Amino acid sequence: MIKSITVTNYLGDTIKLDLSRPEESGFIVRSVTGLGPGKANINTTEVSTNDGSLFNSSRLPSRNIVMGLKYLWKNSVEDVRQLSYKYFPIKKKLTLLIESDNRKAEIDGYVESNDPNIFSKDEDSDISIICPNPYFYSAGKDGKNTTIFSGVEPMFEFPFSNESLLERLLEMGTIQNQTEKIITYDGDLEIGITITIHAVGEASKIAIYNTGTREIMRIDTDKLATFTGSGIIAGDDIIICTVKGSKSISLKRVGKTTNILNCLERNADWFQLAKGDNLFAYTAESGSSNLQFKIENQIAYEGV
Repeated sequence: MIKSITVTNYLGDTIKLDLSRPEESGFIVRSVTGLGPGKANINTTEVSTNDGSLFNSSRLPSRNIVMGLKYLWKNSVEDVRQLSYKYFPIKKKLTLLIESDNRKAEIDGYVESNDPNIFSKDEDSDISIICPNPYFYSAGKDGKNTTIFSGVEPMFEFPFSNESLLERLLEMGTIQNQTEKIITYDGDLEIGITITIHAVGEASKIAIYNTGTREIMRIDTDKLATFTGSGIIAGDDIIICTVKGSKSISLKRVGKTTNILNCLERNADWFQLAKGDNLFAYTAESGSSNLQFKIENQIAYEGV
């Protein structure tokens, strides 16, 4: 069951439409369409000698979310109507955060229309939002999953308590030192990841593996030395993003960010997480113990 819809406009202003307490926002959410998995375009080719057709490709078009809002008397109906212009401005970007019983998902979109029914006893409006990326993504404190292979994993949380007067039971963090780990992904579709490699010393010839799919991504540190003046040194951060539409690999060194895509092996695989367990590992020809390695990912949903 959907509990609330939080709208954040392009200026960062936020309003929460609580379905059970409409008096707080001034809007009654009458209906919302376009929150399900949607309808895919399946492209096929007819064959004259065979029954049916041959599958060519498939794609999911942009998502269209239409919200039916009824104005509730707050200060005045006119104030509420003009408030809808503020949070649903035409042509502008906004973010919808939808909270249900077991899922918090958000999506970005652009307001196509805000059509109020002004000359009516019960004023309302239909708001159409076009979302170029049709998928919802996890939001809130559990919105991004972080898997630390090597480095310090934070453990301290609020609220906290030390249950003993004699032993020190509080943990500020734990040191992880592993070269492979399983990432469990619970999303509805495959999604890219962000790999961060922090160097505390020199290292060379880094290779990253998805052992389940046998995909490999290698970083040529000889090319890195030619391109930047040195191979991997202490303080370097290499960030690899395999998210579709945002694929990149960059080096952060002494406050400067450099695109090092040409240091990636030509036939490198751009990893995608599949639903279930994904086993990743990394190696280095030298200096493996000098690398702190972590993988971050969001969770993608087909619908709320």
